Amino acid sequence: MRQTPHAEQAPIPGTTIFDGRMAMKGYALNKMCFSFNEKANRDAFLQDEEGYMDRYGLNEEQKQAVRSRVVLAMIAAGGNIYYLAKLAGIFGLTVQDVGAQQTGMSVEDFKAMLVEAGRH
Repeated sequence: MRQTPHAEQAPIPGTTIFDGRMAMKGYALNKMCFSFNEKANRDAFLQDEEGYMDRYGLNEEQKQAVRSRVVLAMIAAGGNIYYLAKLAGIFGLTVQDVGAQQTGMSVEDFKAMLVEAGRH
């Protein structure tokens, strides 16, 4: 059976595919998030979010996504979830919070779904 190249595959509804185009789009956002590996950078971001975003050259879409604290908006702006996890941690968002955002569920409903899935 012949495999279809990624570019020819139908997109998964509601899913942003992180490909080369998205990597280029999100470069500044992901670079900023990578900087959060160092505590001093996390502290600097918390002291002046706007200035820190300017320092890394985020565009307005990326800045608005960060301001809104909506991970799906950050992904749509080119963010890679592995880098965004650093930013989510700064905001005090847990993995369950992010999962709830991604599924459009409340955090409580998302946690209940995980518990129920674990029973099967």
